[in-house]
Amino acid sequence: MEIEGIVQGVGFRPFIYRLADKHRLRGWVRNTGRGVQIEAEGEPEDLASFRKAISSEAPPLAVITELRCSEQVPAGETGFAILASGGGESRAMISPDCDVCPDCLAELFDSTDRRYRYPFINCTNCGPRYSIITGIPYDRPLTTMAPFAMCPACRAEYDDPASRRFHAQPNACPVCGPRLRLSAAVETDVAGDPLDGTVRLLREGRIVAVKGVGGYHLAVDAGNEEAVRELRRRKQRDEKPFALMASDLEEITGFALLDETEARLLSGTERPIALLRKKEGNTIATSVAPANGYFGVMLPATPLHHLLLQGNFSALVMTSGNVTDEPIAFRDDEARSRLAGIADAFLIHDREIYARLDDSVVRVFQGNPLFLRRSRGYVPRGVLLPAPQRSVLAVGGELKAAVCLTRGDQGFLSQHIGDLKNAANLASLEETVVHMQRLLDVKPEVVAHDLHPDYLSTAYATRIPGISTLAVQHHHAHLASCMAENGLDGETLGVIFDGTGYGLDGAIWGGEFLLGDYRGFRRVGQFSYVSLPGGDAAVREPFRMAISWLHRTYGAKLFDLSLPCLAEVGETERGILLRMLERGLNSPPTSSCGRLFDAAAAILGVRSRISYEGQAAIELEALAERGMPGAPLPFALSAEDDRLVVDFAPLFRTMTEELLAGVPAANLARRFHATVALAAATVCDEVRKNSGVNRVALSGGVFQNRLLSEEMVTLLRARGFDVCTHRLVPPNDGGLALGQAVIAGWSNAPFPQSLR
Repeated sequence: MEIEGIVQGVGFRPFIYRLADKHRLRGWVRNTGRGVQIEAEGEPEDLASFRKAISSEAPPLAVITELRCSEQVPAGETGFAILASGGGESRAMISPDCDVCPDCLAELFDSTDRRYRYPFINCTNCGPRYSIITGIPYDRPLTTMAPFAMCPACRAEYDDPASRRFHAQPNACPVCGPRLRLSAAVETDVAGDPLDGTVRLLREGRIVAVKGVGGYHLAVDAGNEEAVRELRRRKQRDEKPFALMASDLEEITGFALLDETEARLLSGTERPIALLRKKEGNTIATSVAPANGYFGVMLPATPLHHLLLQGNFSALVMTSGNVTDEPIAFRDDEARSRLAGIADAFLIHDREIYARLDDSVVRVFQGNPLFLRRSRGYVPRGVLLPAPQRSVLAVGGELKAAVCLTRGDQGFLSQHIGDLKNAANLASLEETVVHMQRLLDVKPEVVAHDLHPDYLSTAYATRIPGISTLAVQHHHAHLASCMAENGLDGETLGVIFDGTGYGLDGAIWGGEFLLGDYRGFRRVGQFSYVSLPGGDAAVREPFRMAISWLHRTYGAKLFDLSLPCLAEVGETERGILLRMLERGLNSPPTSSCGRLFDAAAAILGVRSRISYEGQAAIELEALAERGMPGAPLPFALSAEDDRLVVDFAPLFRTMTEELLAGVPAANLARRFHATVALAAATVCDEVRKNSGVNRVALSGGVFQNRLLSEEMVTLLRARGFDVCTHRLVPPNDGGLALGQAVIAGWSNAPFPQSLR
């Protein structure tokens, strides 16, 4: 019998051993490069019951994707054994890192247990996996636990089929396992118990770098406003929200609103950060999430986190251990050098982290999780592809980078890597590719990358020797990503809304309606082009987009309007911007939906300049959620060059006039969201009339906006469309590599790559 899936590192062999004993079977079980191999002999009815129980009673962390049986001549075994690993090509899947299980948690706080307050307690049902594994098959010598020889007590558990720690590879205790130490920024150890010392420092308002499963967090007391502000100053992170960690759901309900789905997500073994609406009158420091209606909250992800929090703090800030825009620090020497100017102390342990992993981030959308960042707890789970395909490496885009490797009918997305704007993040991407290729034993036949010629990921892909490359249009990859995770094939209408994507005509796309499949697409609709004054500067300064849209209606007289976003623009800059718009200087055309939201945010006084990507749109959504619904704002729809074009100039004129007439900005923000959704649904209606296609896929970073997404899905379903959204991978560029990989996998078919 051969079993594939996530069946290594999850207590599967001891489970089989006990199951075989229960059903009076003889034989053996072992790990292989493909998964788990079993040879069992016994009475036919016992074998049938055994096989059925494998699927119905599998360990909680196991995922069986394939189970194959064949009859053989009995070998005359006299008992059942767990054999040494070996055999088969490397196709095993590795479990993600998992939170501490209830049994281990009970032992952690049991003063009579030998692992009382031991920060590295684990068993076959919990603990680190992906972050510590160095190779396949999953055995202790191929993990970062290899240097820790088990003491007699741990070895006895490891060898005992009745133990929860039977063949638990990270098994350890205070006698033989990893240990904590607390050190000052000058690398001198702090005397006393490291946990008690850390709690004391945090209560004093100090910043402590805490080594977790996939990297370092920077921790401060979330109720200490002064400490949070100091963390912002040192980390060079002006306004982007910090993540919070609380000991349990009850603590979370003291500062955030929580529904049943959110509670279930938070409590899962994956332990993601979930976006939760703030509770009025909460005691969390204002600087944790300024100008934002949500907190990003997670529960403890390791025994160490439980020990730090329980009975000590309502919540801790637990933000990635990095300087803004750099990857999270995960090696001890790296953390020391990069975080020396931020952390007052370091809570360190001597178990090496092999794979860098940031926290996953989700929000709930229509009762389902919507990933904003897919990383720790979910990687390296595979995504089932619509069909088997050739092996592909896809390297994503520039923002929210993640790579994807395909093997047969599975796509394996990497953890979140970050924005590829510096050498450190690019080096992290390269390390991730090497690690995943080794674990999955995949040698790709082609490398897929974004069409944009200047992305670092594109340069990396084209430097890989001896392998062909394929450039994939950005929004086509978004469409394919949504189709692939929903198991779709055949023509689909993609509504792709994002910030930036290199178009086939050289313009910056981002408000797109694509009709196509994995083989190619036609651009059947778009938002009208508008100038992007200053190029990338307009992304950082949304007032530029407001000026660009208002210039289409008011010309140079736009500066006569009494709008706050215009009042802060000096005379010299006004003249420069007008010349840029009138002459087309450094003002490339864009159809970006993200920049449309930026313009609305600036006009409504929400945000003229941003300090992090997407800030204006996030705060515009928060304002809209406080507004009252009303009549849609006007827009124009026309046909140009065989595609539909939506022009929002009438929207901005009406919005501006109503704002100046005293209509509340929150109401206009709410109507803006509804109007964008209505315009998109109208285009979908028209495309369906001409094509007969009734299936719509929604993708792109703008669909992180829950208000817009709900408006869109409600409108489209009311009109009879079959609507597909993301659930397994992010709609933003974090899911881009999956789409690139599937397109490249199908590209050897006799169809054009894209049709303009």
